[in-house]
Amino acid sequence: MTATADTIATRRRALFSLLQRLGIETTTHEHPAVFTVAESRHVKETIAGGHTKNLFLKDKKGRLFLVVALGEAVIDLKRLHEVIGASGRLSFGPADLLEAVWGVTPGSVTPFGGMFDTDHRVTVVLDSAMLDHAILNYHPLENTATTSIGRDDLIRFLAETGHPPAILPVSQSASAGA
Repeated sequence: MTATADTIATRRRALFSLLQRLGIETTTHEHPAVFTVAESRHVKETIAGGHTKNLFLKDKKGRLFLVVALGEAVIDLKRLHEVIGASGRLSFGPADLLEAVWGVTPGSVTPFGGMFDTDHRVTVVLDSAMLDHAILNYHPLENTATTSIGRDDLIRFLAETGHPPAILPVSQSASAGA
């Protein structure tokens, strides 16, 4: 079942309320919907910080992972399972599972969805290269805005939602090839 506009708006209000309760400062920029890293290029030009992509993945045993990296990072999906400790090769999690577990729809995947995974089914993996940026940018549960958050605040947010992230080198240098 796809979330309604009211459900998305309610979830977004809950996110900002949680961030406020945690004392985490963010800045949110509204913009037209973007569904891919390529579509978001015009947004990146106006918002400082590291821009990201989020991969909702499932391994052979049904374990779920959210891998978060810079938008332009090269990630070898055929070998990623070895780096993150997954069982066998990874596949993208289906849209209905993404929404049921993480509270977002495809195109709006974000670490902020951790607040909805109260069963802690998802292991969050942050690419170590992404953390070179002091400010990081993610959708606030919908792809019509971008929220800027401090790197340390992101890690604290994830820990507070029961998702202390694994920080691993999941990306390769673009010059190293895929």
